[in-house]
Amino acid sequence: MPRQLGELEDAVMTRVWQWNRPVTVREVLEDLQQERSIAYTTVMTVMDNLHQKGWVRREVDGRAYRYTAVSTRAAYSAALMNEAWSHSDNPAAALVAFFGMMSPEQREALQDAVRMVSPNGAEPTAGAPEGGAPADDTEPESGR
Repeated sequence: MPRQLGELEDAVMTRVWQWNRPVTVREVLEDLQQERSIAYTTVMTVMDNLHQKGWVRREVDGRAYRYTAVSTRAAYSAALMNEAWSHSDNPAAALVAFFGMMSPEQREALQDAVRMVSPNGAEPTAGAPEGGAPADDTEPESGR
Protein backbone atom coordinates (compact mmCIF):
# COMPACT_ATOMS: atom_id res chain seq x y z
CA MET A 1 0.00 0.00 0.00
CA PRO A 2 1.19 3.59 -0.64
CA ARG A 3 2.72 5.97 1.85
CA GLN A 4 0.92 7.36 4.87
CA LEU A 5 -1.87 9.80 4.09
CA GLY A 6 -1.24 13.49 4.64
CA GLU A 7 -3.21 15.39 7.27
CA LEU A 8 -5.90 16.71 4.91
CA GLU A 9 -6.05 13.44 2.95
CA ASP A 10 -6.63 11.63 6.24
CA ALA A 11 -9.38 14.09 7.23
CA VAL A 12 -11.14 13.45 3.91
CA MET A 13 -10.67 9.67 4.01
CA THR A 14 -11.91 9.54 7.61
CA ARG A 15 -15.24 10.89 6.41
CA VAL A 16 -15.38 8.59 3.40
CA TRP A 17 -14.65 5.58 5.65
CA GLN A 18 -17.06 6.64 8.41
CA TRP A 19 -19.96 7.39 6.10
CA ASN A 20 -19.39 4.14 4.17
CA ARG A 21 -21.34 5.32 1.12
CA PRO A 22 -20.62 7.29 -2.05
CA VAL A 23 -19.93 10.94 -1.11
CA THR A 24 -19.61 14.20 -3.01
CA VAL A 25 -16.98 16.91 -2.64
CA ARG A 26 -19.74 19.21 -1.34
CA GLU A 27 -20.68 16.79 1.49
CA VAL A 28 -17.07 16.42 2.58
CA LEU A 29 -16.52 20.19 2.30
CA GLU A 30 -19.52 21.02 4.48
CA ASP A 31 -18.41 18.59 7.16
CA LEU A 32 -14.79 19.80 7.09
CA GLN A 33 -15.97 23.43 7.34
CA GLN A 34 -17.37 22.65 10.79
CA GLU A 35 -13.79 22.43 12.08
CA ARG A 36 -11.72 24.55 9.65
CA SER A 37 -11.91 27.15 6.94
CA ILE A 38 -11.40 25.38 3.62
CA ALA A 39 -12.27 26.04 -0.01
CA TYR A 40 -14.33 23.80 -2.29
CA THR A 41 -11.46 23.65 -4.79
CA THR A 42 -9.06 22.44 -2.08
CA VAL A 43 -11.34 19.54 -1.15
CA MET A 44 -11.95 18.78 -4.83
CA THR A 45 -8.18 18.66 -5.48
CA VAL A 46 -7.56 16.41 -2.47
CA MET A 47 -10.32 14.02 -3.55
CA ASP A 48 -9.00 13.99 -7.12
CA ASN A 49 -5.51 13.23 -5.77
CA LEU A 50 -6.92 10.40 -3.64
CA HIS A 51 -8.57 9.03 -6.78
CA GLN A 52 -5.31 9.26 -8.74
CA LYS A 53 -3.47 7.46 -5.89
CA GLY A 54 -6.06 4.67 -5.84
CA TRP A 55 -7.61 5.38 -2.44
CA VAL A 56 -11.09 6.13 -3.81
CA ARG A 57 -13.05 5.28 -6.94
CA ARG A 58 -15.46 7.76 -8.44
CA GLU A 59 -18.61 7.67 -10.54
CA VAL A 60 -20.30 10.52 -12.35
CA ASP A 61 -23.56 11.66 -10.75
CA GLY A 62 -25.04 14.52 -12.79
CA ARG A 63 -22.40 17.25 -12.89
CA ALA A 64 -20.47 15.91 -9.89
CA TYR A 65 -18.56 12.82 -8.88
CA ARG A 66 -19.46 10.46 -6.06
CA TYR A 67 -16.42 8.98 -4.33
CA THR A 68 -16.21 5.61 -2.57
CA ALA A 69 -13.31 4.15 -0.56
CA VAL A 70 -11.40 1.36 -2.28
CA SER A 71 -10.45 -0.31 1.02
CA THR A 72 -11.20 0.05 4.73
CA ARG A 73 -9.51 2.10 7.43
CA ALA A 74 -8.54 -1.21 9.09
CA ALA A 75 -6.79 -2.39 5.90
CA TYR A 76 -4.98 0.95 5.66
CA SER A 77 -3.84 0.74 9.30
CA ALA A 78 -2.71 -2.86 8.85
CA ALA A 79 -0.69 -1.91 5.76
CA LEU A 80 1.01 0.93 7.66
CA MET A 81 1.91 -1.40 10.53
CA ASN A 82 3.20 -4.06 8.12
CA GLU A 83 5.25 -1.49 6.20
CA ALA A 84 6.86 -0.14 9.37
CA TRP A 85 7.51 -3.63 10.73
CA SER A 86 9.00 -4.94 7.48
CA HIS A 87 11.57 -2.11 7.42
CA SER A 88 12.92 -2.99 10.87
CA ASP A 89 16.37 -4.57 11.07
CA ASN A 90 15.06 -6.59 14.03
CA PRO A 91 11.34 -7.36 13.51
CA ALA A 92 10.98 -9.32 16.76
CA ALA A 93 12.40 -6.43 18.82
CA ALA A 94 10.16 -3.98 16.96
CA LEU A 95 7.10 -6.08 17.83
CA VAL A 96 8.13 -6.34 21.49
CA ALA A 97 8.57 -2.55 21.63
CA PHE A 98 5.24 -2.03 19.90
CA PHE A 99 3.43 -4.40 22.28
CA GLY A 100 5.05 -2.58 25.21
CA MET A 101 3.43 0.67 24.05
CA MET A 102 -0.05 -0.86 24.00
CA SER A 103 -2.70 -0.17 26.59
CA PRO A 104 -4.30 -3.16 28.34
CA GLU A 105 -7.34 -2.70 26.07
CA GLN A 106 -5.15 -2.77 22.96
CA ARG A 107 -3.38 -5.92 24.18
CA GLU A 108 -6.75 -7.56 24.75
CA ALA A 109 -7.82 -6.60 21.22
CA LEU A 110 -4.55 -8.09 19.91
CA GLN A 111 -5.20 -11.35 21.79
CA ASP A 112 -8.71 -11.45 20.32
CA ALA A 113 -7.26 -10.92 16.83
CA VAL A 114 -4.70 -13.71 17.32
CA ARG A 115 -7.50 -16.04 18.44
CA MET A 116 -9.48 -15.13 15.32
CA VAL A 117 -6.65 -16.14 12.97
CA SER A 118 -5.51 -19.18 14.97
CA PRO A 119 -6.81 -22.62 14.02
CA ASN A 120 -10.06 -23.41 15.88
CA GLY A 121 -9.85 -20.01 17.59
CA ALA A 122 -7.43 -21.43 20.16
CA GLU A 123 -4.60 -19.40 21.62
CA PRO A 124 -1.17 -20.65 20.53
CA THR A 125 0.68 -22.35 23.37
CA ALA A 126 4.41 -22.25 23.99
CA GLY A 127 6.15 -25.25 22.51
CA ALA A 128 3.10 -26.37 20.56
CA PRO A 129 3.42 -27.22 16.90
CA GLU A 130 1.72 -24.97 14.36
CA GLY A 131 -1.71 -26.58 14.70
CA GLY A 132 -1.90 -25.32 18.28
CA ALA A 133 -2.17 -28.86 19.72
CA PRO A 134 0.52 -30.16 22.08
CA ALA A 135 3.09 -32.49 20.61
CA ASP A 136 2.34 -36.19 21.09
CA ASP A 137 5.33 -38.54 21.08
CA THR A 138 3.25 -41.70 21.05
CA GLU A 139 2.66 -43.59 17.86
CA PRO A 140 -0.91 -43.90 16.61
CA GLU A 141 -2.67 -47.18 17.34
CA SER A 142 -3.07 -49.50 14.44
CA GLY A 143 -6.66 -50.33 13.54
CA ARG A 144 -6.64 -53.85 15.02
